[in-house]
Amino acid sequence: MDGHETSPVVNICGEHVALGPLRSDLIPEYNRWRNDFFLQRTFGDLPKPVTQEEGTARHEKQATTSDALWFTIYEIDGWKPIGRTDLFEIDWRNRSARYGIMIGEAEARGKGYGTETTRLTLDYAFTALGLHSVMLDVSEYNLAGRHAYEKAGFHEIGRRRQSDLLNGHLYDLILMDCIATDFESPVLGRIFAPDERR
Repeated sequence: MDGHETSPVVNICGEHVALGPLRSDLIPEYNRWRNDFFLQRTFGDLPKPVTQEEGTARHEKQATTSDALWFTIYEIDGWKPIGRTDLFEIDWRNRSARYGIMIGEAEARGKGYGTETTRLTLDYAFTALGLHSVMLDVSEYNLAGRHAYEKAGFHEIGRRRQSDLLNGHLYDLILMDCIATDFESPVLGRIFAPDERR
């Protein structure tokens, strides 16, 4: 941001966090978060260093893909970017998608931002996009993630047993979903509504 802006471009504002488009000037931040092994342990990938070139290529692909929609997460107090969230594997015909989130800044964790971000992203999926079902998978050991997802409206629908390795131990991968008919819009229902006569 330059000196004339007081806040970044955002699409959805909640109480404590807001969601806005990806930004090329934040590639170094996105890459720094992606290199945090504490976060990588929940991605389902092998932990590995991510180069600036790989981060830039990932950003360019995410910014232009048609089957995923990405947001930067901002802490409203100060407009600091703190993470990213996305809907991916979007199936427009069946009105379904998968959900992902990364709270990149360590000091932003444990404040309820993950729950609020998840609710705002579900609001976008159901209210703005007209999707009906959003699914995620979360590691059995990821207690903070599971708690945030449950508070936001996700429900466990099954498990893939002993399929997620952490420190030599196999944990279950928990499958969760949320459907539009079980969700009440916290923000966008007021925006995506017909005009009233005056």
